[in-house]
Amino acid sequence: MTTMTDLTQSTGPLSIGIDVGGTFTDFVAIDAAGRTVIAKSPSTPEDQSIGVLAGLEKLAGRMDTDLASLMARTERIVHGTTVATNALLERKGALTGMLTTEGHRDIIEMREGLKPDRYNLLMPPPEPLVPRDLRRPVPERMRQDGTVAEPLDEPALRAEIEALKARGVTSVAICFLHSYRNPAHERRAAELVAEIMPEAYISVSSTVLPQIKEYERFSTTLVNAYIGPVVRRYMDRLTGRLTGAGYDGPLYIILSHGGITEVADAIALAAGTCLSGPAGGIAGARACAGLIGADNVIPFDMGGTSTEISLITDGEVALTSERGLAGERIALRCYDILSIGAGGGSIAMNRPGTGFTVGPQSAGAVPGPACYGRGGTEATVTDANLVLGYLDPAAFAGKGTLDLTAAEAAVARLGADLGLGVNETAAGIHRLINVKMADGIRLMTLRRGVDPRNFTLLSFGGAAGLHAVEVAREMGVSRVVVPTIASVLSAWGMLASDLRYEVSRSRPMDGQGMTDDTLRAIFETLEAEARARMPGVDPRTLTVERSAEMRYGEQIFEVNVPLDDIDFDAPGLVDAVAQAFHRRHEDLYTFASPDQEVDLVNARVALVGRVSRGAVAEALEAAGPRPEPMGKRRVFTGGAPEDVPLYAMETLGPGHRIAGPALVEAETTTVILHRGDHAAVTPQGWLDIAVAAKDG
Repeated sequence: MTTMTDLTQSTGPLSIGIDVGGTFTDFVAIDAAGRTVIAKSPSTPEDQSIGVLAGLEKLAGRMDTDLASLMARTERIVHGTTVATNALLERKGALTGMLTTEGHRDIIEMREGLKPDRYNLLMPPPEPLVPRDLRRPVPERMRQDGTVAEPLDEPALRAEIEALKARGVTSVAICFLHSYRNPAHERRAAELVAEIMPEAYISVSSTVLPQIKEYERFSTTLVNAYIGPVVRRYMDRLTGRLTGAGYDGPLYIILSHGGITEVADAIALAAGTCLSGPAGGIAGARACAGLIGADNVIPFDMGGTSTEISLITDGEVALTSERGLAGERIALRCYDILSIGAGGGSIAMNRPGTGFTVGPQSAGAVPGPACYGRGGTEATVTDANLVLGYLDPAAFAGKGTLDLTAAEAAVARLGADLGLGVNETAAGIHRLINVKMADGIRLMTLRRGVDPRNFTLLSFGGAAGLHAVEVAREMGVSRVVVPTIASVLSAWGMLASDLRYEVSRSRPMDGQGMTDDTLRAIFETLEAEARARMPGVDPRTLTVERSAEMRYGEQIFEVNVPLDDIDFDAPGLVDAVAQAFHRRHEDLYTFASPDQEVDLVNARVALVGRVSRGAVAEALEAAGPRPEPMGKRRVFTGGAPEDVPLYAMETLGPGHRIAGPALVEAETTTVILHRGDHAAVTPQGWLDIAVAAKDG
C-alpha cells in the first residue's frame, strides 16, 4: 500500500469510498495511479451523516490538508450505508399505509403459508410492517392478462387515502393484483395520493417489482415504503453536509446487487440499499480476485458486528432474489451474501441451557467491548484477542488505545463462571467464534455441493486477519489472501463498482407461446426502458446483460439463466434460450429434462455503465527476500505463551516471505500466522498465505 506522503504529493483528482458499518465508518481516497489513503472513524448510529463528515475531516488530516481542500479535489464519492438495514432491523421505519385490491389486504400476513420453523407449533406469527387497519381495500381488479375485470372506484379510493392521511401516515404502498401486466390502476392511485398527501413517500409495486407472485411483490413494496422516508431523510442530511463542506460532485450509492446509482434512484428504490455496505465488500473482493488471478474465491468479511460470507465462482458473483431481512421478504436482486452475528464486538456468555456461546449479540460501537473504555463490561471477541496478545493496546484502528485491564477483568468474570483461567477463557472465545464462522462457510459451500478446498479465502474487514487463517484451516482451505486495504475493502470496492440499472418484467409463457420475434421484442423493450433511465451516461460505455427466470412446467420455483452468450439476432432464439435453461438446471441440480416444456416467467435486462476511474491498486517495487521484524510480542496460542516476531505490513514488499508463528500489523488490521503457515507478499503488497493442514 502506498504511504500517506505519496498521495499527499499527488495533485490529481480523487475518488472517495465511504462504508458505514455497525462499529466503524471506513474511508478510502484513491487517485488515478491507485495510490491510496485510508481512515476509520466511529459510526454515529443516531445520524450516520455526522460520522461521515467527521471521518472525512480525519481523512483530510491524514493527507495534511483541510476538509474544504479535500472536497475540492474530489471528483466523485461512492457511499454504502446501513440506514435502511437498521431501520428495518430495529422497526424504526415510517408509519406506513397500504392501498390494495379489495379482498386481498391480508396477503402480507398470510405470506406463503409457511413458517420459518414450520414444525414449531408454538411459534408466534410475524408482525406485519403495516397493521391491518392501515391496509385499506380499494374496489378494482385486473385480470392476469392485464384486462380490466373491475374499474377503479375513484371515490372509494379517495376516501381510503383521506383515512390514511387522518391517521398520520407518511408513506403509502400501492399494491394491486396483476399490476405487473397493467399498471394503470396503480398509477392513477399514485396520482391521487400525491394530490391528497403531497408530502408522503409513495411506493408503487408495478415500479418497485413488476413481477408475478403477489406476496413477494407486496412485501418488497411495503419494505420500500417503510424504509423509504428514513433513507430520504438521511440522504438529504448527507447531501446537505457535503454541500456545506464544499463538495459539488456526484454522490453515488451502492445497491445490494453491487451496482451504484444516483441518490434520487436510491431514494426511490430504498429497499435496494438493504445490503448496501456488504455489496461493496463483494465488489471489492471481485476486483481483488482479478488482481491475484483467482477465479474461485470465498470473500470473508469480518467487522465489528457481523461477518459476511459469499462465493465468487469462475470470476462471477451469484445474484439472488431469494433473500430477506428481519423476517421480511425483499425480492429485489442482490448479491448472494450470508450474514452471521460474529464480529469483533460479539459478546461471549455462559447461559443456562445454552452453555458457552459467542454472539450474535454485539456490544456495537457504543458502549463497545470492555477494552474500549466506554462502559462495556461483557467479554467480547476483541477483548479476548487483546488478552491473547494479538492486538497492540497502544494502537488500535479507529479507537487509539485499548484498556487491557478492563478486557482482562471482563474475560476473567466469564472465566470464573466457566471454571477457567483468563487465558484459557480468551482462547475459548477465539476458538468458538472461528468454529461459528467456519459453519457459515459450510452453509455457503458444502451445503450447496461446492468443495471449499478448491477456493481461496479472501480476508477483509478489520477483525478478519486474526481469524481467517484458523477458519481456513478448519475448512481445509489452503490459501488465504489479505489485502493491505483489508479493513476498508468495502469502501475500496465501491470505487471499483459501475453504474447499474436493472429492469424486469413478468411475461409468463410456455415454450409453445414463445416465438423468436416475441422474445426479441420483450428484451428490446426492457433495454429501451433501462437506457431511458441512464441518459447522462456515454452510450459507448454501456453494456447489456440479459437473463431470464425459467422453470419446467411442473415446477413452482424459477432458475435464473444468464443469456449473455446467446446471439439474439440469430434464428432459433427460443430454442437457444431453452437449451441454456437445460444446461443451467443440470449445473445446479445435476439433471435436466430436455423433453419437458420450458416456461419463461421473468425477463430481465441490466444496463451497466462503466464509471471512469484509474488503477484500483498501486504496483510496488520488488523487495529483498528477508524482511526484518520490528520486534516481538508475547502471545497465547492455546499452549504456553511465546514470543513471536512482529512485522509491520507497510515495510513488506513483493518478494518478502514470512514463516509462522508471526504477527503482521497494518494500520487498521492485524494478521496472525500460526506454526507451519507461510506468507508471501504479492506485487500489490498483499499477504498470500499458504495455510498448514489441520493437525489430526
